[in-house]
Amino acid sequence: MDQTQNTIAGIGEINGSIKTEINAIATVDDSNEKLNQIINSNQKILELLHQLKLTVSSFTPASQLHLLQRLNSLVMELDNMAKLSDKCNIQVPIEVLNLIDDGKNPDEFTKDVLNKNCIAKNQVTKGKSDAFKGLRKHLLEELEQAFPDEVDRYRDIRASYAAVSC
Repeated sequence: MDQTQNTIAGIGEINGSIKTEINAIATVDDSNEKLNQIINSNQKILELLHQLKLTVSSFTPASQLHLLQRLNSLVMELDNMAKLSDKCNIQVPIEVLNLIDDGKNPDEFTKDVLNKNCIAKNQVTKGKSDAFKGLRKHLLEELEQAFPDEVDRYRDIRASYAAVSC
């Protein structure tokens, strides 16, 4: 390949990676837009339910048409939300739904998961640190038996660096 072909191939690779990045950004923006549409639909459903409650609580035979219109609006919005949800892939852990059903804050689930994971990882890290300390101590003991003068110099050097750093 000559230099011109290498340059053209390089430009093609750059162009391909730029297209990939733009597609990734567009996918994220598209997902956010779909999620925003679902949130807006959810808010509209809540408004319709509130209006429906008010209509039912003050129901008279003369307001039956108004009640039916609100019910139809609710059904159409629920259908719209179902169509939007098919386009959006969100997975909610069953534990979160159970907490909501129990009347608890779903943030408790996140807090518990983070605490459990952090504590478990902290214990693993502490175990590794303790193992390395034990290994260091064991190696120093073995080295001291084989090379006592060198280990004394090593300890002197460590002590002088510790004194300087303080």
